[in-house]
Order: sequence, then C-alpha cells, then structure tokens
Amino acid sequence: MEKPQKMPKVAKVKNKAPAEVQITAEQLLREAKERDLEIVPPPPKQKISDPEELADYQHRKRRAFEDNIRKNRMVISNWLKYAQWEESQKEVPRARSIYERALDVDHRNITLWLKYTEMEMRNRQVNHARNLWDRAVTILPRANQFWYKYTYMEEMIGNVAGARAVFERWMEWEPDEQAWLTYIKFELRYKEIDRARTLYNRFVMVHPDVANWIKYARFEENHGFVTGARKVYEQAVEFFGEETLDEKLFIAFAKFEEVQKEHDRARVIYKYALDHIPKERTAELYKAYTIHEKKYGDRTGIEDVIVSKRKFQYEEEVKTNPNNYDAWFDLLRLVEDDGNLDTIREAYEKAIANVPPSKEKEYWRRYIYLWINYALFEELEADDEERTRQVYRACLDLIPHKVFTFTKIWLLYAHFEIRHKNLTVARKTLGMALGICPKDKLFRGYIDLEIQLREFDRCRVLYRKFIEFGSENCITWMRFAELETLLGDTDRARSIYELAINQPRLDMPELLWKAYIDFESSLGEMQNARQLYERLLERTHHVKVWMSYAQFELSVGGEEGIDSVAQARQIYERGNNSLRTSGDKEERVMLLEAWRDLERNHGTPQSVTVVENKMPRRVKRRQRVTAQDGTDEGWEEFFDYIFPEDEAVKPNLKLLASAKAWKKKQEVEEEVGEEENDE
Repeated sequence: MEKPQKMPKVAKVKNKAPAEVQITAEQLLREAKERDLEIVPPPPKQKISDPEELADYQHRKRRAFEDNIRKNRMVISNWLKYAQWEESQKEVPRARSIYERALDVDHRNITLWLKYTEMEMRNRQVNHARNLWDRAVTILPRANQFWYKYTYMEEMIGNVAGARAVFERWMEWEPDEQAWLTYIKFELRYKEIDRARTLYNRFVMVHPDVANWIKYARFEENHGFVTGARKVYEQAVEFFGEETLDEKLFIAFAKFEEVQKEHDRARVIYKYALDHIPKERTAELYKAYTIHEKKYGDRTGIEDVIVSKRKFQYEEEVKTNPNNYDAWFDLLRLVEDDGNLDTIREAYEKAIANVPPSKEKEYWRRYIYLWINYALFEELEADDEERTRQVYRACLDLIPHKVFTFTKIWLLYAHFEIRHKNLTVARKTLGMALGICPKDKLFRGYIDLEIQLREFDRCRVLYRKFIEFGSENCITWMRFAELETLLGDTDRARSIYELAINQPRLDMPELLWKAYIDFESSLGEMQNARQLYERLLERTHHVKVWMSYAQFELSVGGEEGIDSVAQARQIYERGNNSLRTSGDKEERVMLLEAWRDLERNHGTPQSVTVVENKMPRRVKRRQRVTAQDGTDEGWEEFFDYIFPEDEAVKPNLKLLASAKAWKKKQEVEEEVGEEENDE
C-alpha cells in the first residue's frame, strides 16, 4: 500500500498585528519602475574579426533557421526572416533559393511573392523581378497588388510599351474600376488621348454605372471635346433606356449644357427626365431644375418648376393616404391651373372615388367639397350644363340621406337649375329634399329662394310646414311674423306671435317675447306691449324682464302723458318684492343697482336715499362642502348679501318661532300627563 502523502507544514504567523508603516500598491509599482527591475540587460555585442568567426556565426544562424523551418514548415514568417537574413549577408542566391523553397510550401501567399520581387528589385535584378511578376500574375490574376507593382516597375524603368502590354493583359480579366482608371491615367501621362478614349469606351461597357459614364463625358469635356462629351451623354441615355434611367445622369448632362451656355438644351433635358423618370426618384432633379430656372429662366419657367415639384409632393401624399382630402384640394388646384379639361376631369374623378369608409358626417365634411368644386368647375370653367347636372345628381345619390345629409348640396343644385331657368326642377328637388331629410337650413334656404322670387303664398305654405316640423324653433315663428309684417298683414303677424308664445316647448322664449313686444311697440300699441309684459311676468319673475319692463315704461311713458319715472319706480318696487319672496339675492342686487341708476338720473335725492337704504351689505361666509358620496371635503368661502329689509323682519320671525316652540312644548307635556293618568 502506498503511504498517504503528507501535506507540507505551513509556518504559523506569530505576530498578526499590522505594521507600523503601511505601504500601498502604488508605492510598490513606483519603486519597481525607479529601479528598472523588469528591464533585461541587452546581450553583449559580438565583434567578428576574421573569416573563420564569420563562417562559424553564419553556420550557427543557418542551423537555427533550418531548425525553425523543420519545426514549423507552414509558418511563412520563418521563411521570410531566413531569406531577409541571407540578403543582409549579401547572399542573394541563397535568399533566392529560400524564397523558391517557400513558394513550394505556399505558392498562393501574396506577401511571399511581394517580398521576393522586392528583393530582386532592390538588388537591381530587373529580369528576375519581371519573371517573378509574370509567374505571380499567372498564378494569382485577381491579386491587384501584383499588377499595380508590375506596371509601376515597367514604367519606372522606362519600358512604356511593356507597361502597356501588362495593362492589356490585366484588362482581359475585367478588373475593378480603379484598375481601368489607373490604365487611363497612365495613357494620359503620355498624352495618348485617343488610347484613353478607347479605354473609356471599353470601361463603360465592362462597368456600366452612371458615375463611369459621367467620368467619360467629363474626360471629353476637360480635353475640349464638347461635341464628344455631348455624344457620350446621349449614348448613356440610349444605353440605359427608359426603364433604368437615373436622375444623376440627367443632372450632369444638364449642368454640362448649362456650362456651355445652352440653357434651352438644359431645360429640355430636365423636362425629358421629369417626364420619364418615376416621381419618387426625382427629388434631386427637381431641386437642380429649380436652381437652373432661378438662375437663367424667366418667371413663368420658375413657376412651372415649383408647380411641378409641388404636384409631385401632393401626388405622393394622396398615394400614401387616399383619404387625405386637403392634399387632393391642393393637387386639384394645381391641375386646374394647367387648363387641360381632360386632365382636370380625370383628377376630379380620382378624387371623388375615395369615398369615406365610415358613414359618419364628420368624415364627409371635407369630402363633399370635392363634389362641390367639381360641379362648379364644370359649370364655370368647362361651361358644360349637362355634365354639371350629372355631377350634382351623382353626389346626391351617393350621400346616405337616411343617416345624414348636406343642405348645401341641395341648395346649390336648386340654384344651378334656377340659373338655367329650370324653376320647376329646382322646386321639385327642394321638395324631394324636404320629404327625404327635412332640415332647418333646408327650409330656410327654400323660403329665401321663394322670397327672392316674390312667391309669398309659397313662403306661407313653407313656413307652415316648417312650424309643423319644429314648433319649438322660435326663430321660425319670428321670421314668419316678420314676413307677414313686411307684407302689411299685422293681424296675421299678431296671430302668429300668439300661437308661438302659447307653444308648450320653445328653445329661446325670451327672444320670442322680446320680438312680440318690439312688434307691438313698433305699431304704437303700447297698451298691448304692457299687457304682454304682464303676461310674461305671470310666467317668469326673471330680473331682466323687470328691468326691461321698467326701461320700456321709462321710454314710452312720456309719450302718453304719464309720469314715466313713477311708472318705472313702481315696476322696480314690484320686482324687488317679487325677488325678495323668491330668495334670489344676486338678481335682487342687479335690480336694485338698476333702480339706483334710474333714481340718480331721473329721481330726487330723497328717492335715491330710499333706494340706497335698500342696498345690501356684502359679507364673506363659510359653508361645509360635501362630496357626492357623502364624504366631507372641508369648508369653502362664499359671499352673501344681507338686505336691511330682511333684517328688520327678523325680530318678528324670532318671536313667532318662540311661540311655536312654547306651544309644541305644552302639547308634549299634556300627552305625558294623560299617559300617567291612564296607568
């Protein structure tokens, strides 16, 4: 059996107390830095003094390199270090041999080829370098570095023909754009313009991008070949066709013509591009066109550009949201400015085809104006009566009249028929409207139409129908009575007012009573007006009625030989007593203030004093606030009015209350005595 392994003994710390002087990690690092503890001293320099020592040194180094290569054959850095060391020893053949051995290991390593050829060029071995470049570009034709350095070397040694031959070999592989541009720049350095042009022709066919065509055209322009540049742009337009046109090409083409002072040509190019390129890809084109017109165009041209740009924006908006009727209005306004009837009608048809999805009037309010504008356009601009009639009828058929209607459409259609002397059709249309969907505005519009035509009997019939439809509408009663007044039939007007004030429900009775009183006053029937005020006071004791009654007496009393101030004072006195009974203090204060103003303007100092003695005091009070659920929410302050008349009555009220309490107490005591006797 194996003996159990003993654990080493750990020395016990006898004194665990902290040291008197503490040291931090920062101090430790600083001391190490100051003493340079981590710096290893460099090895001693060896000085070789004879060939034997050199041979020995080289032998040891070569053996070390060979050992490294044997251990890590695929690590190219070991080969590179070995070859560079041999080159430093001026042993170029040995270095060449090492590179060849390395290529046998990894012939696709770009760095290895570059280091090998750079060594040959450093040692001026041009033929060796050329052979290496040939081998490299044959094995790795897609490695652009080889081609760049190969052509650069041939050019540097003055072998232009050789460099051109290398470029041609390279171009057969159809490399990227930069390679072609490098070849073109090479030809331009030696003033070979025709060769460069030929290269550009081949280049745009291999890489048919818009930017490359523009570079080709600018090459022609920069070398003074204006006609050639124009032909290049034209070839580019033909090459891309109408389906793949790009706005950048046309912008460059137009700017080229602009530089050549051919502004008409530039304008034609811009317009052609805007007509053939989809609208969503012409934002920059519109901007460039606008700048061009601002520089060289007239006012009309600038406006055309801006209008076309806005039209494009509105078209995009209605495509995104067909129910955006505001965008439709803006688009139709621009289309109408063009003056093409067919285009305008087509735009209107597209607009009205976007019917609101919901049958709620709120969503139809903007939409209905598309129909109105369409009808007005056909009537005023196109002058097509039959088409206008069709538009109105189609609109009326579309509106769900059982749910809601638009009075404006009915009235516009009726007025249209009247303008074209079709009075019967207009009346039938409005009559049908009243039968399908009677509305207040519809009645009023029909009545106004008959009044303009001086058909007062028809107006009376319509007012009767109107009152049957809505008897609570005070405005209808008042206008009916006003019509009869204008016609001179006051008895009929008075009867209408009487019928109106006797209705059980009215929406604004105060206006009706005021109109009736003003009617009697205008006829000079002051007694009838007073009777109306008295009848009104039987129904309501509102403060404004009392004040209006007093003002009426003040204004008309003098005409009848009556003391108007006394009459008004009497009404104010009645009103004060009435409001004191009702307990409405705010209205009572308003009445007393109006009464005081009357006495100050028309009364005596004694009468003013009497009214002022009736004026209340304003005091601040507190009251408890209770919520709807019965909880207490605290106290709130409010202003109250204390009237001297009410204070004078209070002692008598207290005495009466004491008497009632005494009587109740006596009754309770008598009941108790009777119960005791019964027991």
